[in-house]
Amino acid sequence: MEQKIKDALEQIRPYLQRDGGDIEFVELTEDNTVLVRLQGHCAGCPGAQMTIKGVVERILKEAYPEIKAVESVR
Repeated sequence: MEQKIKDALEQIRPYLQRDGGDIEFVELTEDNTVLVRLQGHCAGCPGAQMTIKGVVERILKEAYPEIKAVESVR
């Protein structure tokens, strides 16, 4: 499952990189929460939470319904 998540993040990454940011997979927890770390401009962006929930979480949950949530860690 972790590799599938990493592969999906690779599809999202170019959009974040276009704005000077990036995303890193950190962990898949036991309760199927995906932990990611935003990097670059995304790390301090006021819209970071919207990016996590509105884009990353939506895409991952559509592809893998067993994912409970996506959360950003520092």
